[in-house]
Amino acid sequence: MGSRAPSASGLPERLEPGPGQRPRSPGAEEQHVLSSVAAAQAVARVIRPCYGPHGRQKLLVTARGDTVVTGYAAAILRALELEHPAARLLREAAQTQAEQSGDGAACVVLLASALLERAERLLRAGLPRSQLREAYAAAAAETLAQLPGLAVRSLGPLENPFWALYSAINTHTPCQTSCLTKLVAQACWAARELDGSFQPERVGVCALPGGRLEDSCLLPGLAVAGKACGKVTAVPRGARVALFACAFGPASPSAPATARLCSPDDLTQFREGSEKLMEKQVGQLASADINVAVVWGEVDENTLPQADKHGIMVIQAKSRREMVYLSEVLGTPLMPYLLPPLKPGKCHRVYRQELGEGLAAVFEWECLGTPALTLVLRGPTTEGLRGAEQAAYHGIDAYFQLCQDPRLLPGAGATEMALVKILSDKGRKLEGPRGPAFLAFAHALRSLPETLAENAGLAVSEVMAEMHGAHQAGNFLTGVGTEGIINVVEEEVWDTLTAKAQGLRAAADVALQLLTIDEIIVAKKSPKIQEDLSPYPKKAKEHPSPVRKQSPRKK
Repeated sequence: MGSRAPSASGLPERLEPGPGQRPRSPGAEEQHVLSSVAAAQAVARVIRPCYGPHGRQKLLVTARGDTVVTGYAAAILRALELEHPAARLLREAAQTQAEQSGDGAACVVLLASALLERAERLLRAGLPRSQLREAYAAAAAETLAQLPGLAVRSLGPLENPFWALYSAINTHTPCQTSCLTKLVAQACWAARELDGSFQPERVGVCALPGGRLEDSCLLPGLAVAGKACGKVTAVPRGARVALFACAFGPASPSAPATARLCSPDDLTQFREGSEKLMEKQVGQLASADINVAVVWGEVDENTLPQADKHGIMVIQAKSRREMVYLSEVLGTPLMPYLLPPLKPGKCHRVYRQELGEGLAAVFEWECLGTPALTLVLRGPTTEGLRGAEQAAYHGIDAYFQLCQDPRLLPGAGATEMALVKILSDKGRKLEGPRGPAFLAFAHALRSLPETLAENAGLAVSEVMAEMHGAHQAGNFLTGVGTEGIINVVEEEVWDTLTAKAQGLRAAADVALQLLTIDEIIVAKKSPKIQEDLSPYPKKAKEHPSPVRKQSPRKK
């Protein structure tokens, strides 16, 4: 086995003060950097157990009291209430990475935290901050320049993407990965354009509780969870859609801001007026050629005959998120009242689809740029469906990246260890501050495969020693597996080059940005004025008058 990597404690040795010199203590500017390091480490401690295919999950309780079980770093970061501005900046960088590439939020947090931790060691050893920033920028540029040379495979234009998507999906759902990957690969392959390009918007994902994951299927068009409430269950052609975020029916007599009903006659008149109003509103929808009404709210049974009379299909949606997605796809607003929109949504046809005990409404188009098909996921539990849905979206994003750049990198930490060797070899030869900075960057990259080994329950020191020896011998395809080191080509564990490059760049950028901070200024929060909303004036004894009362004179 080759020589071991230099220890982390030995990094600042090249910057040790000479004889008779005292080590320089961090100044006021460096203290703000060290504060940022502590904030980044606190965020990394939360995310680290979730990194990799063997990562654990968190039980999140949202501000509304909802309970969510997830191991997705971006969702965990959204739930955290962060006070330190450096932690917020790190979260923003990680969420931007997740939005652009669909994955890599945990990698950005862990790598940026490790880079700041190594920067703290160099600052304490006496390296000026300006030189540290310049050397770190050079190390980041060298890392990104070496990354394309480590790509060993590419996805062919007519090749089944199953093997390339398996790793991306397995990272987020280790259960029944093959079945889900097969469905995602089939959906992406069927939604490709004739020229080989791919638009992620053309593949939708719909989760319906009930059944098993093996019962999942593909449906043409866009499927959303919902049921058709009236007798009209399909619009075969020329569908004109309106979306409503309100009840499909008359106002309730007990609703707030309504007139007080003092007698049975008032109640009768109220109901008759509400029925006439609903008849008028449904007639206005029919006059605007609306034949599909998607409602996020209650649907009144007495109003449905009016919709059936005018041939309007009423669909009751189950979630606001699907309503917002429908609004984006159809290009029509979400109306708060039962009024026809100025621009209704148009599609070829709308129909109801029953899948076991689940009900879905399917919207089909004939034009390009609209959802071509939907991956309908089935599962017995809501948490399992949420994880499968998130993994499916990651697979779709990974295929989109491969259509832009088909190159693949060795996964399971093999790419990071290869970069560790390259930067370490170059850092030992460089003079001045760049040498320690390159070694510090290498040690930060080394922390990623160490986290993979730790989350897999392996002996970290032994696994990393074996990986280091293999990479020193020239075997750049050695990574971290379930039981030890593996050959990533034989196990087919891959990372997309685009996502890896974006993650490394984002982590380096946020670390360099935090190193430029010389002072943290927090604006003082102004106290809120407590207004007295009580309709009754307070007693005089609580607020005595400044004018002293005089007793009446005796006559």
